This record gives sequence, C-alpha cells and structure tokens, in this order.
Amino acid sequence: MEKLGRIERVDLRTVWTTEDRGFTPWLAEKENLEILGETLGIDLELEAQEQFVGPFRADILCKNTAENDHWVVIENQIEKTDHKHLGQLLTYGSGLKAKTIVWISREFCEEHRAALDWLNQMADKSVRFFGLEVELWKIGDSPAAPRFNIICQPNDWEATVRQQAESLTEEDSETPSQNLRIRYWTAFRGYLQEQKSKLRPQKPSRDHWYSFGIGTSKAHTSALIITREDKIGVGLTINSEDAKILFNEVIKHKDNVEAIIGSELEWREMLDKKASRVRLYKPCDPYEEKDWPEQFAWLQDTLEKFDRAFRPLFTNRPSA
Repeated sequence: MEKLGRIERVDLRTVWTTEDRGFTPWLAEKENLEILGETLGIDLELEAQEQFVGPFRADILCKNTAENDHWVVIENQIEKTDHKHLGQLLTYGSGLKAKTIVWISREFCEEHRAALDWLNQMADKSVRFFGLEVELWKIGDSPAAPRFNIICQPNDWEATVRQQAESLTEEDSETPSQNLRIRYWTAFRGYLQEQKSKLRPQKPSRDHWYSFGIGTSKAHTSALIITREDKIGVGLTINSEDAKILFNEVIKHKDNVEAIIGSELEWREMLDKKASRVRLYKPCDPYEEKDWPEQFAWLQDTLEKFDRAFRPLFTNRPSA
C-alpha cells in the first residue's frame, strides 16, 4: 500500500510576520484573490491596497466584476478578531458605500460572528457581510497551502425568497415577465450549483439578464431571457470608457472566438451607445418550465465557452 502523508497545520506567523507587510500583499496577488473569490463565489478585481478612507486605510479594496463593479472591502487579521477591526470594517464599508464587506481572521470570537450575522439580518438586501478564518496546511516538507473557511455569510436563500415575494406584491412590478425572471434565475442558480459549475452565480433578480464576471471590470458575460421574442441568450458586454477601442481589439479574434464557442456570433459595436456587445441566442419558450433543464444546460455550456473565449482577451492584455 502506498504510504500516505500527514496533514499538519502551520502557524500563520511563520509565513506572514505582519498583516500590512505580509498577509495583505500576499492576498492582493491575483492568484490569491482568485482563491478568495472562489470561496466567496465572487469575481474580484484588485483596485487598491491600504486605500485611504478619510484618515483611515482599508487593507484591500476590490471590485465585484459580475455585479456592476460594486465595491468589496476586505479587512485582514492574522490574530483573533477584536472590536477595533470590527469598527474599522464598518467605517470603511460606509465610507466607500461598499456592497460587500469581508473580514478575514485567524480565529473568530463568538460575539464577532454574532455581530456579522446580525448585520446580515439588519442590513439592506444589497449589502452583505462575510466572515472567514484563514488557515495554512502542509503535508511533510511541502509548501504551506492556504484555506479560507466561511464562518458567517448572508442568508441568500432568505433574501431570494424575500425578493421573490416583493416581485409578487409590488404593484409597479407585478408583470408576468418579471415574476418569471426571478423564478428562472433562482432555478438556474440552483442548477449551476448542482452541476458544480465554475461559473459564480450572483443573487437572482427580476432583470432580463444574469451577469457573470470574466476577471475584469471592463466587461462581463450574461445569461439572457428575451420573453417577447421567445428566446434565451448569452452575451458579452464591454461597458468601460474605452469600450469601442476594446471591441475593435476583440473582434480581431473573431474567428478564434467563434471556433471555441462553435457558432457564429452577433457582433454589435453600437456606435450610438457607450457599451458594445457580442450575442448568441437560442429560440425557445422560457415560460415552458418543463424545458428549463434543457435551457439551463445550453446556458451553462455557452457561458463557459464565452468565458474560455473572451477572458484571456481581457486578462492577458498589457496594463495601460
């Protein structure tokens, strides 16, 4: 029988002697933010380290590239949580009007865990708080490997149910198409989770699109429902200030992109608009619930192909 190794826990201080000069710069590296993003289910793009918020400095400031570039504030500790860091977290989040607040620590006190749970219950449904414990592990002489454990997080299921109820009770939004969308995206999110897809679904909404990040704040992909035309779709939206320049760079790779996706695409520069788009549609009836599994399978497959085709065109570009 092959001999197995023994997993050993590593003291954080043996790798990161300080938070500001050790842990924070390490976490801000792209590959490590990807590990954190995978744990949270959020696409993170670094904006700044030690970002000033008034007289104070937030450890890490990111954008959630799948949710309209909403701010994500990350506060780090390599010790046990304390009241000082909780206060800083709230100060930074309010000062930046952040949508996502992340507190990372070696160990969470029960009262701080309870505080984040309470904040998630009391906060507006568009704001969410996460608490994570960070660990280091190794086997034998192997390099230490990080692991993030979620200690507290928003109850997205309750939020989704609440939003679903609102879609049925608000007079100004009580339309069949809007009610369909919240049910459709909620079911699609569950489907992706069951399939263990690498796509990171956000909280469902009543919009006709459902966005996914591709590693940049300049563009994102989306699943689409077009009920008035009996079709669903997948698209890329480039929505930065230099969208037209980027679109013309991307369209140079048209043949390769369409080869990866396996279909001809609709390329729309839209000179009269800020954004530019690339689309692929599938005729079907989104109201036909028995066909949802087939529709979800197509959406997942196409979104994953869009990600493979377009992500490198943005993340491998040289910095401006």
